[in-house]
Amino acid sequence: MALKFHQQIISDLLEDSNGGLVIISSGLSLAKLIASLLILHSPSQGTLLLLLSPAAQSLKSRIIHYISSLQSPVPAEITAELPANQRYSLYSSGSPFFITPRILIVDLLTQRIPVSSLAGIFILNAHSLSETSTEAFIVRIVKSLNGSAYVRAFSDRPQAMVSGFAKTERTMRALFLRRLHLWPRFQLDVSQELEREPPEVVDIRVSMSSYMVGIQKAIIEVMDACLKEMKKTNKVDVDDLTVESGLFKSFDEIVRRQLDPIWHTLGKRTKQLVSDLKTLRKLLDYLVRYDAVSFLKFLDTLRVSESYRSVWLFAESSYKIFDFAKKRVYRLLKASDVKSKEHVTNKSGKKRKSKGENDSVQTVGGETATNVTTGVVIEEVLEEAPKWKVLREILEETQEERQKQAYCEEDNSDNNGIVLVACKDERSCMQLEDCVTNNPQKVMREEWEMYLLSKIELRSMQTPQKKKQKTPKGFGILDGVVPVTTIQSSEGSSVGRQEHEALMAAASSIRKQGKTTDMASGNNNPEPHVDKASCTKGKAKKDSASLRRSLRSCNKKTENSKPEIFTGPENEEKTTEASTSGPQEANAVHPSGAKKIPPVHFYALESDQPILDILKPSVIIVYHPDMAFVRELEVYKAENPLRKLKVYFLFYDESTEVQKFEASIRRENGAFESLIRQKSSMMIPVDQDGLCMGSNSSTEFPASSTQNSLTRKAGGRKELEKETQVIVDMREFMSSLPNVLHQKGMKIIPVTLEVGDYILSPSICVERKSIQDLFQSFTSGRLFHQVEMMSRYYRIPVLLIEFSQDKSFSFQSASDISDDVAPYNIISKLSLLVLHFPRLRILWSRSLHATAEIFTTLKSNQDEPDETRAIRVGVPSEEGIIENDIRAENYNTSAVEFLRRLPGVTDANYRSIMEKCKSLAELASLPVETLAELMGGHKVAKSLREFFDAKYPTLL
Repeated sequence: MALKFHQQIISDLLEDSNGGLVIISSGLSLAKLIASLLILHSPSQGTLLLLLSPAAQSLKSRIIHYISSLQSPVPAEITAELPANQRYSLYSSGSPFFITPRILIVDLLTQRIPVSSLAGIFILNAHSLSETSTEAFIVRIVKSLNGSAYVRAFSDRPQAMVSGFAKTERTMRALFLRRLHLWPRFQLDVSQELEREPPEVVDIRVSMSSYMVGIQKAIIEVMDACLKEMKKTNKVDVDDLTVESGLFKSFDEIVRRQLDPIWHTLGKRTKQLVSDLKTLRKLLDYLVRYDAVSFLKFLDTLRVSESYRSVWLFAESSYKIFDFAKKRVYRLLKASDVKSKEHVTNKSGKKRKSKGENDSVQTVGGETATNVTTGVVIEEVLEEAPKWKVLREILEETQEERQKQAYCEEDNSDNNGIVLVACKDERSCMQLEDCVTNNPQKVMREEWEMYLLSKIELRSMQTPQKKKQKTPKGFGILDGVVPVTTIQSSEGSSVGRQEHEALMAAASSIRKQGKTTDMASGNNNPEPHVDKASCTKGKAKKDSASLRRSLRSCNKKTENSKPEIFTGPENEEKTTEASTSGPQEANAVHPSGAKKIPPVHFYALESDQPILDILKPSVIIVYHPDMAFVRELEVYKAENPLRKLKVYFLFYDESTEVQKFEASIRRENGAFESLIRQKSSMMIPVDQDGLCMGSNSSTEFPASSTQNSLTRKAGGRKELEKETQVIVDMREFMSSLPNVLHQKGMKIIPVTLEVGDYILSPSICVERKSIQDLFQSFTSGRLFHQVEMMSRYYRIPVLLIEFSQDKSFSFQSASDISDDVAPYNIISKLSLLVLHFPRLRILWSRSLHATAEIFTTLKSNQDEPDETRAIRVGVPSEEGIIENDIRAENYNTSAVEFLRRLPGVTDANYRSIMEKCKSLAELASLPVETLAELMGGHKVAKSLREFFDAKYPTLL
């Protein structure tokens, strides 16, 4: 271990045999810290060590990478696919294992784990825990069976640890922990070590274009207007409603947490404002992340999807966003102006008129497209992202510096010459690769062409809907021909209509140009070509990449020399290639110039891979600044003090990108300051053995005291309480209800159930539905089948509708409930369900704890459920017979449904018919008098008898 503060954290953890909670700043290599602790664990001791796998797999993959790099045995993963006996043998081996909380809690309840030999548990996502989480359930059972087992919890998200009331203290109580270890970036040991040998940093502020500044200003104005509207509701804390807090994803959680309890009482406008603020935050992010054409396409999508309900689109400054976004890509000009320019350029010989129809005027390369009928011309602007040029200059400057310097052999062996470019996502990596490999203007042309082709596809999808129109309005603009219109209609057409037709004309000309190029290249090039009209940029990344290649091949000639680019996922083969590439290979020449650039590797920050330890780059360009990645650079340099490292930061000057980066550092520092204050006043209850008492300690004692006991009950002597048990389906351990039931003192028996989720007694079966699951079950029809199965095998089928404690205890407001049955209304669906299954009981629960109280009440005066019988319910035997049917009959559901559809058979008499007749054949043989007794009337019996005796019509 090279980092001294990591050594200090480990020594602090080892001092306390009970464990502790560690909260460190993001980017300070939490994976290496956990890997070092795992290496210290010795399997020879015969003690088991379990790591609860987090939801994000990136942390687990980093831990495995660091352990394997140190030539140590990598922890295996225990999955649900392994049979129970094999899992037990793995537990007995004493090695560390990754395991999911759901598998671990089931194995603990079924006693498949030797808890006495368990050394401890690692919890890797302490910031996502609560008192009712499965992890707290696991720790409570382990501590009750093995008090010497330690619990070590870790988190690198301090902001999440301060959300809510005393979350850190409640988390520590739930995990039975007493010590809290805080390691912020500003801690003295951390700052001294990371700042001892800092990397060479070059901070480059790139000026945004005037249109980008205008768009950013307009978005902030619209966001501010939406925030002011939110403040008028008087239902949200005003201190949280700032533009700076609106730049982060946590803003949505803050607002929803405040509005959830009263969500059903809010108007549609307030609900839409919450969604609009999320959309505006995306716009600010995409403005500095993506190119002008992609940003315009995203705006077009928003205009279509949100135009009828959105609030922000009607704000005063919203039109500037769309107007400036268009001006970054194209401009509208009059056809007469373009023709005069064409005439001048043709005389000078610099430009020529392209071949085609008389009503379409274009310059070479498709720079303008005009429509004579409307007189509107599309002139391409295709504004490049300002960072593209700066990135190219940095790469060229890096190569020039390397050529000037005389590398010695030591530097050569220690420096592979790779330049790492860190971007936000994979799409940015692909586009920057194109920009470095090809001309940036060429990349913008490809994006522009795909944008136009996507409009053609959209029009072609809408065309079949207009087949009913009999009067021809023209030959169709998709073929490059302008629809035939009168002079009056063309004069009265709107500017938007003219603009759209001009765009479609430009798109059709590009498609024609692609077809002719395909025909010309088809004879010479044997390789299959991708049809551009069949590809859109909205598809998968691979499709967009193949479309770029096809556009590149049909529009321009392929370059002979390209720079060496390393992209894609980081695997060992590419790593070895990257590490062996030397300065001799960095001789690539840009197509537009003669300058060389070094080998480049594009890395997506969202992939969260240990790229620095794999590639060991000497120059790093942080294209999209990220606080966690900056800390990783500091740690990497502190671990390799002798390695030269130069870091370039690219910021858009006076942009929200800078504001968001600086605000993220302030928010983390503020979170740590709040945690330090909480730690100084934190009170953790401790029992006589010195162990922390968990959050459920109050439930371990009886609620009624002996002082209130009646003297006639043997002088207040407490009766021996019988242990209550609940049979729970395995799939239900994804929820927190089994944990709460265990806190109430119930014994949880996990089995695989075919019918129901919870079996409370031999006659009570419960199907639990959360609100989201209830809506989905009604939509898919799954709920009808589940209730039907419960009604068949249990005397009291119960549907439990469980609400969340922090949300409203209502589906909708009272004003939204209509008097009539509506097919899409949830109340109407529930009413129809109860009418169809009269024995169904519906329970409404406000929270998990309310559900536990309801279960306790339902189980009073009831027998305990039988585990073996509950497992067999609904499971057919080899002969197809279902045993232990509670109504002592095996339903032939098809025959019952057929019976209920016969004439004269109603809901009032079909049960009496089924009791007297064992089959439909026996029913068909009964006389009218007997049918009249069964069906309750001679008239209905006669109609059924005539139905049975009716002759089948034949052609003879």
